[in-house]
Amino acid sequence: MKAPKFAPTAVAVALLFAAAPLIGSVGATVVTGKSAGSAAPTAVAAKAKAGQVHKITLKTGMAGGKMVYLDEKGNANPVLKGKVGDTLEITLSSGEGAEHDIVFPELKVSSAKFSGKTVVKVTVPLTQGGKFTYFCSIPGHKQIGMEGVVEVEGPAGAAAAAVPAGAVKTVALGAGAASVADAKAVAPAAANAVSIAMDPNAVPKPIGKRPPQLVKYHIETVELEGKLDDGTTFTYWTFGKKVPGPMLRVKQGDTVELTLSNAANSKAIHSIDLHSVTGGHGGGEHTQVAPGESTTIRFKVLNPGLYVYHCATASVPHHISAGMYGMILVEPPEGLPKVDKEFYVMQGDHYTSHAYGTKGHQAFDHDRAADELPTYYTFNGSVGALTKEHKMTAKVGETVRVYFGVGGPNKVSSFHVIGEIFDKVYSEGSIKAIKTDVQTTLVAPGGATIVDFKVNYPGKFLLVDHALSRVGKGAAAALEVTGPADDSIYKASSGAMHVEH
Repeated sequence: MKAPKFAPTAVAVALLFAAAPLIGSVGATVVTGKSAGSAAPTAVAAKAKAGQVHKITLKTGMAGGKMVYLDEKGNANPVLKGKVGDTLEITLSSGEGAEHDIVFPELKVSSAKFSGKTVVKVTVPLTQGGKFTYFCSIPGHKQIGMEGVVEVEGPAGAAAAAVPAGAVKTVALGAGAASVADAKAVAPAAANAVSIAMDPNAVPKPIGKRPPQLVKYHIETVELEGKLDDGTTFTYWTFGKKVPGPMLRVKQGDTVELTLSNAANSKAIHSIDLHSVTGGHGGGEHTQVAPGESTTIRFKVLNPGLYVYHCATASVPHHISAGMYGMILVEPPEGLPKVDKEFYVMQGDHYTSHAYGTKGHQAFDHDRAADELPTYYTFNGSVGALTKEHKMTAKVGETVRVYFGVGGPNKVSSFHVIGEIFDKVYSEGSIKAIKTDVQTTLVAPGGATIVDFKVNYPGKFLLVDHALSRVGKGAAAALEVTGPADDSIYKASSGAMHVEH
């Protein structure tokens, strides 16, 4: 088991549990600056004549609680300087193994994406005088610190020298788009896409009465191409290749040893924040794991209830919306009342580059996420996951329990079962806060609830978010109940028109 490449540090929550500085890059010769979080960086003017080529090496890493570009001295986001007619030749690599790029939008230049041990080069002709920005266009990376300045000496309207052969001239549009055409077109659906939908029946068995003990879990974070809808794919980030991640079940007073591994072929750092954990930002502070690495934390579960866990790595909305959430049930000492069937269901909101129903491979849209404008709402990760792919069944007379949570990242759910009434609602996931005879219950993003009800009549009962426009965007599941119909409970008139949901 390997430890993360960077040590944990306490940082502002807004910076989302970043880690201590990584090893800086080597070979940078014309840029200097101050560390992130200090005053604006300064630069030593390049002692170069117009037309000179400045060779620079940068490596990505962490500094001052931010994700940054580092020069040879460990300076973060150094100011790059030159004159009109000069050229920057930049060699880039990923210090922590995650995927990055560098773009210069005003200068109409961007690099290829790089991760792992990949090294890329980008040529930046300095075509006009002024101050210009450079940043990483991977969603969320600019927002958490990967942004710097290019200062070009010379008149703003100066004509550019001939562009050197091999210079990259694509315009960076943010959110991963490489060109105007790419921003409008949708890529073909991924041929290797797999189902990521968690089986709602995958609920660990009740623990029963026992003293507190050490419980060990191992979870791997995996990035993969998954099926979002018929003919539509998406790049999911997951706990254990499924959405939601595995349901964990422990006892109040247990000590949990949790090992988090990040698959070697991942392009992002991942982590886990469990709402059941006291301290360490729920574990997020100490589980920032680079591709190919592992780390382990221990925590004692002090409070009973149903709790959400999720990734806590920037951009957190991206990681969560891409599928990185799940739940942990902490049973009270006496356990929960026995029921006949238990199901595991979580709702998520998705932000894609194209409208709902667009065929092809959808990309994550950071701007839509920032504006809280989902294109899809799903139960267990994909459209049809719990209406077509996986079945929830029960028999008349059985008691049913649904462990329901909202990964989010942004939208509240009005959880409702059409044609049923919740006999018990463990409001907000609290074992002690029980309500009875409830029609619809609110569940906050990052929140959970437990609902119990007895099925007294056969049929197909739809689980929905009662913000009903969301049903048309994927937020639906079906519970199929078989058995005899009791006319004293419900009876349709002979001339009634049947509506198929």
